[in-house]
Amino acid sequence: QVQLVESGGGLVQAGGSLRLSCAASGRTFSSYRMGWFRQAPGKEREFVARINWNTGTTYYADSVKGRFTLSRDNGKNTVYLQMNSLKPEDTAVYFCATQPARRTVALSAAAYDYWGQGTQVTVSS
Repeated sequence: QVQLVESGGGLVQAGGSLRLSCAASGRTFSSYRMGWFRQAPGKEREFVARINWNTGTTYYADSVKGRFTLSRDNGKNTVYLQMNSLKPEDTAVYFCATQPARRTVALSAAAYDYWGQGTQVTVSS
C-alpha cells in the first residue's frame, strides 16, 4: 500500500552533516509513525528515531540524541533526518519504515510494515 524511497546518503568526514529524506507514496494510514533504522555490516538493524506523522511527536535513540533531528513536510509526504556531528560509528545503511499509530509503540524493526530500499551513510575518520 505504501512505497518509501530514501535518499541523501553519502560519504562525509567525521563531524560533518547529512540530511536524509524519506518520500512516501501510495495508500497511507490515516494515522501512522515513520521510523528510521540503520544497519551496519554484521550488526542487527538498530532503531534510530521515529516521528508521529499526525502529532509531530519525536523520539530518538540515546546514541543520536542531540545530533539527529526529525522533521516532516506533509505537502511533500516526506520526512527528513538531519544528521549533524556525524561519527564513524554512524556508518550504516539507513532505512525508513512505517507503522500505524494505533499499534503499540515499539523500537523493534519487526513492528514496522513497509520499508524503503535504504541509503548508505559512510563517515570517515
